[in-house]
Formats: sequence, C-alpha cells, structure tokens
Amino acid sequence: MTMQLRLENEDRQVAFGESLGRALDGHGLLFLEGELGAGKTTLTRGILRAYGHHGAVKSPTYTLVEPYELETVRVHHFDLYRLGDPEELEFIGGRDLLADDALCVIEWPARGEGWLPTPDLTVTLSLDGEGRRATLSAGSHRGRRVLERLAADPALADVVQREAPGAEGERIS
Repeated sequence: MTMQLRLENEDRQVAFGESLGRALDGHGLLFLEGELGAGKTTLTRGILRAYGHHGAVKSPTYTLVEPYELETVRVHHFDLYRLGDPEELEFIGGRDLLADDALCVIEWPARGEGWLPTPDLTVTLSLDGEGRRATLSAGSHRGRRVLERLAADPALADVVQREAPGAEGERIS
C-alpha cells in the first residue's frame, strides 16, 4: 500500500510531518529515505511538533540518536548517515531503543540494513522543482492504518497525488 504527496515548500513539509505524527500516534518504526537535503530532518521537526515539541530539531549525525521525552510520547530520532557498520547500533543500545514503546524515526536506514527490523512505514523524499515529493509505503498492518488515517486527513487533501492502482500494489489516494 503506497501514497504520494507533493509538498511545495518547507512549511508544507512541516505541516505534513505534523499530520504524519498524529497518524503515527507516537508508536512504530518509521524509515526516512532521501538524498542529502531532501528534507528528512525537516519532516522529523513536523512529526515532533505533533507531540508538542517546538524547540530546535537537528539531525543527530554524530551521536546517531537523539531521544525526545515529550509529555505523552517518547521519540527516538536516529541518523545513520555516519554509521560505519550496522553492528554499531548494538553498542549504542539500539535494540533496547527499538523495542521501547516509542516512535523511532530513522534517517538513512539503508546504513543499518541487515540489523534493523522491517519498518511500519517508509517515507522516501525526493526533490521536485522547488518542493519535495513524498512517497509513503506501508510495511506492516500498523503502517497501512497510518496510510488510511493520512488519506482521510482533510489537511492533506490538496497535496495527495491522485493515482490509479498500479502493478506494485494497492495505492491510497
């Protein structure tokens, strides 16, 4: 099950992140994919805003993970860009963090391939003119429920790309 959105600017990216955060309900495993500068951390800022965080959000490139203990949820924001070997995640307590009843947002998940479990949802961001295109793909029942919530969100009505079902699976639009 997939969904595509066209996000015309940074404000729309953050607003989409807030909608995504609400749909995730503070739980699950979210992979964020895309080239440098595609907006993975910007999207994470929006996700955190959904839970009341209005401070700075920086990518934890050197620390690998930044925990956010918010009023109602815990969010573990991973950035695996500088990960030398997926086994390094074991040394920083990755297994415990992923097993925690929290939302885990992982940038550059391909760097942890073979160690990371299957995500509930993958968001792939790509440049699209001055904006971004977000392609969402569910990897679990929880991920499919998130896509259904997003498809029903009136705040996203003008950014969801209308598509017909394709050969690779059911599309939400």
